Amino acid sequence: MAASLPIIDLSSPHRLSAADSVRQACVEYGFFYLVNHGVDTQCLRKVFNQSAHFFSLPLQQKMDLARKEYRGYTPLYSETLHVTSLSKGDPKESYYIGPVEDPSIAHLNQWPSEELLPNWKPSMESLYWKLLAAGKNLLSLIAMSLNLDEDYFEKIGALNKPAAFLRLLHYPGELVSGEQICGASPHSDYGMVTLLMTDGVPGLQISKDKLREPQVWEDVPHVEGALIVNIGDLMERWTNCLYRSTLHRVMSTGKERYSVAFFFDPSSDCMVECFESCCSESSPPRFPPIRSGDYLNERFRLTYGSERELPCSTST
Repeated sequence: MAASLPIIDLSSPHRLSAADSVRQACVEYGFFYLVNHGVDTQCLRKVFNQSAHFFSLPLQQKMDLARKEYRGYTPLYSETLHVTSLSKGDPKESYYIGPVEDPSIAHLNQWPSEELLPNWKPSMESLYWKLLAAGKNLLSLIAMSLNLDEDYFEKIGALNKPAAFLRLLHYPGELVSGEQICGASPHSDYGMVTLLMTDGVPGLQISKDKLREPQVWEDVPHVEGALIVNIGDLMERWTNCLYRSTLHRVMSTGKERYSVAFFFDPSSDCMVECFESCCSESSPPRFPPIRSGDYLNERFRLTYGSERELPCSTST
């Protein structure tokens, strides 16, 4: 069964109408497609080619760039997204690139050498800047959809030094004895919003009702030229559960799969507390205020275990 997700035009001149569409999408699905987002096909093609080259390298060469302070290479089975899972970890490998716009932490990024992967850094930085611009534009629509000022996220400090991370993902796709397994186990994203690009290979599924048993999963089809956007847990907290942080997973289909996720999260010192437009006497805030960095650090600790604090926090 395929999900019928709404398509939002980020360049629409009818901003109020687009904001209404965003609201409906976030209430009903927590997922939607985004078109006219400013990320051109040529840029994406370069990034996917560079990603395929990197993940095809011998393991030792990749491990020379092993993840430090949430930047660099993460090998197969090193991440458990479903904290109650008893499995050895998800069968995927990835590569993290942190904020490039802030000189005080940009140096923490790890870059393959020019000899190893020519044009890797400029390709990734170009995509990062385009997604950052698209993310900020989208947040203004989200603010309007919540009856807030268009620049509300800027006003509350969410965009002072946003924790925006680019993540390249590779799913080898092997099946064990014909059995389907999760390439990424069921989870909701931790932060504000996620912008996702895929190579067209299927596998992404959503479950709209997190509490339903048994869970019902719907396929998210690839739409050429569109980004897939989903709401994260912090946005769900901000909106008092009005907007859904939807459970999703990636199923192995027997085909190799590449994707690129852009996790656009607030500045680490931004306080996340229920928006006034999302609570009332009859619907009081469900969550206490929490500092974004504290929330994300705890979620990452449960996922990776060993790393203690996000490098984008104010302690760096």
